[in-house]
Amino acid sequence: MTASLEQLRRCHFAVDLGAARTRVYVKGAGLVVDQPSAAAVNTNTGALIAVGELAEKMTGRTPQHIRVVRPVSGGTVVDIEMAQRMLRHLLGDKTRRALRRKPGLRAAACTPHDAGPLAQRATTETLVGLGARRVELVDTLIAAAVGCGLPVEQPEATMILVCGAAATQVAVLSLGSIVTAERIPVGGEAVDNAIVLHLRHEHELVLPSQSVRPLQLALSGNGLTPHGPTSTEIHGRDVATGLPRSVQIDTAAVRDAIQTPLTAVLDGIGKVLRECPPDLVADLADRGIMMVGGSALLPGFDQMLRQATGMPVHIAERPDVCAVRGLGTMLEGRVEPLELNSLDR
Repeated sequence: MTASLEQLRRCHFAVDLGAARTRVYVKGAGLVVDQPSAAAVNTNTGALIAVGELAEKMTGRTPQHIRVVRPVSGGTVVDIEMAQRMLRHLLGDKTRRALRRKPGLRAAACTPHDAGPLAQRATTETLVGLGARRVELVDTLIAAAVGCGLPVEQPEATMILVCGAAATQVAVLSLGSIVTAERIPVGGEAVDNAIVLHLRHEHELVLPSQSVRPLQLALSGNGLTPHGPTSTEIHGRDVATGLPRSVQIDTAAVRDAIQTPLTAVLDGIGKVLRECPPDLVADLADRGIMMVGGSALLPGFDQMLRQATGMPVHIAERPDVCAVRGLGTMLEGRVEPLELNSLDR
């Protein structure tokens, strides 16, 4: 990791393109962009109408000639041109002018652990379109581990769980590298969909797409655990009549509804532990699992993992920005690599 750290120190800005939010860190300025990865487009003219928070609010509320698109899916750019247009508007003219004045502009970006050559190329081309002469790619798992302060460069095991919107990644790190890792195609969106389907089948209620998160927050405190609130009220649209209706939701039933996607995450953790060397697993028994990512804040998720694995489970401070914060730490040169020089003469 020493060579890559040297290259990252020469970068001028870093981008974390997530399925839910896009974040940009500028060297010397800090986090300058933290907005939803959404753009609203006029389908008649092709003009970009809104990006970020405003485009997110338009979801499900637009007339026929306006469409809200997401150019990033699961941490992978699926529409390069739209991603470039979105980033240009999110950065703003002032920041873009400041970056263009940098000689030999360099950028860094996060990529999922199992990202293939095409996905890596799409991320690279997106940033090249913004004026970057060179793009350094960093595994999201390593960037997130650095961002939440884990000693990734030391010869001791650290386990990280990156809970994203479209997928969950789990890995064991040691000596600045990934020992074993697994990507589970289950994230916050899968949990949202499970709640929406439950309400539709059990209560004949169509829940607006932007009301799922408030429902989860209403279950905060002990959250989705047996010790949490027994019920909460939710507003939606009746399937049969189309009229607005309010129902009392049994939280025990909601807990059962999201058990299936969360079980897949537990299976992924078990697979990583089985493939991990025994000495590193012994370290993890004391150190536990560090949760990062926006979906790590799902009420009661950490308690479920703690009960299922018997290991300590911790949620990072500001888990949603750990990856871009880790990139910024490496850009600023605040990571000291462990030198492993050859003993042969």
